[in-house]
Order: sequence, then structure tokens, then C-alpha cells
Amino acid sequence: MPNIVVLIKQVPDTWSERKLTDGDFTLDRDAADKVLDEINERAVEEALLIKENAAAAGSESTVTVVCAGPEGASDAIRKALSMGADKAIHISDPAIHGSDAVQTAWVLAGALGQIEGVELVIAGNEATDGRAGAVPAIIAEYLGIPQLTHLRKLTVDGQSVKGERETDEGVFQLEAALPAIVSVTEKINEPRFPSFKGIMAAKKKEVLTYTLADLGIDPSTVGVGNAGTQVLASTPKPPRTAGEKVADEGDGGVQAAQYLIAQKII
Repeated sequence: MPNIVVLIKQVPDTWSERKLTDGDFTLDRDAADKVLDEINERAVEEALLIKENAAAAGSESTVTVVCAGPEGASDAIRKALSMGADKAIHISDPAIHGSDAVQTAWVLAGALGQIEGVELVIAGNEATDGRAGAVPAIIAEYLGIPQLTHLRKLTVDGQSVKGERETDEGVFQLEAALPAIVSVTEKINEPRFPSFKGIMAAKKKEVLTYTLADLGIDPSTVGVGNAGTQVLASTPKPPRTAGEKVADEGDGGVQAAQYLIAQKII
């Protein structure tokens, strides 16, 4: 397998308060700490495991991470490189701001077209800042390749990829010929922590930066002003209020049950 590509994204930390900007109601990415999305860490880990298994069998492969985002997204890219990815592509262009899932997939597909010998593209099943869960499938449509999405298990066997998808209806076995794109869930693995050696090595790894012009993408096809979806208004979540205290004088369990019943929780 000559090339594995992992799609990654920098997102506001889930432990930080997330806000929308005034005016266009897009996510205010400066209002919270920014991190590599956790599901992307698992996608990177899966790519590295495939690479390591291929190396054990005497085959060489390369793991490239691709990220679309502002200049600050380089921190997320370096995190992926410090885990063990070989190189990266950073798509940075102000015109991308506010792009919806369809537009984002178009930009990422354009970047994938710059990489030779791509056999497998791995992504998370959904980003924690948008949760559209559609980008991998849209990329598959643009590129005309098979898609195996929402996988909890993944194996590469020769020129085919096999996966195990878990849904509310049960567990399904999937298989497709390479090249293909897959998305993984949080059950796929436990991502490794970057070592000090990996962190230092990441500083020397290749990171190519592309604009939309470099990819041959017309800016009028992307961005918040051209998106197929639009947020018209938003309401901040109400502030937290103090919980109700129960003085347990032997009937605490009864009081707690009565409260839950009154709130129609049980």
C-alpha cells in the first residue's frame, strides 16, 4: 500500500465553552481552546497500525494527513505528525470560512487529487464541532470510490479493505476494493500518546500548504456566503442554576424519586 491519507480537523475543545459569532453565526474558533479532534486521533492511529502491519509483512507505506483550516490549525497537524504520520497537507484560505459539509468535501477532494498513489483515505465518522457525519460519503461521491463508513473494526487485505459497522440494527460486515474511503468510530482503537522523540521529529516533517487557487477551486463555490445551509438565528444556552439539595433524614431515596417523577425523568 503506497499511500494512506488521514483527514483531520482542528476543533474547539469539548471541555471549553463553544460560541457562535455574531452576524453569520459560524463557530467562533477563537472563543475556546483548539485541539485535534479526538476522533481524528483514532483515525491517525488506525493508519499507523495499518502501516506497521504492512511493514511487518515487508511492504512500505506512507501516512499523509490532510487538514483544511486557518493558520492556527498547524498545531493539530503537528500533533498528528508527532503521533507518527509522515507528512501533511494544510489547506489554508480565508474563502473556506463557513463552508458546509458539501463544500468542505469538495475542498478535501481537491487536495486528495494532489497526492499520488492514494489507496486508502481514513476519516473520523463525524467532527465534534459540526456532527454532520457526511463528509467522507460526499468525498466518495466526488472521487467515484467506494465508501465504508462508521466502522468499529478495519482491516486491509491485499487490494481490498474490510470493515465492521455497528448500528442500532446490528453489526454488518463490509468489504470494498481499493482505493476506498472509510470513516471510523470511537470504538476502533485507543490512540497512542506522542513520544518526545515523535514530537521532536514532527518539527522536521514536510507540511505543504495549499490555497484554493493551488487546488484549482473557484472561491465562489465555497464559504459561508455560498453554503447550501444557513443559520438565521441562535439562542445562547441558559446559565447553569444550582441544583436542588435533599436533606436525607432516612427518606432521601424517596425524595429523590419524587423529584425525578416531578421532572418526568422517570
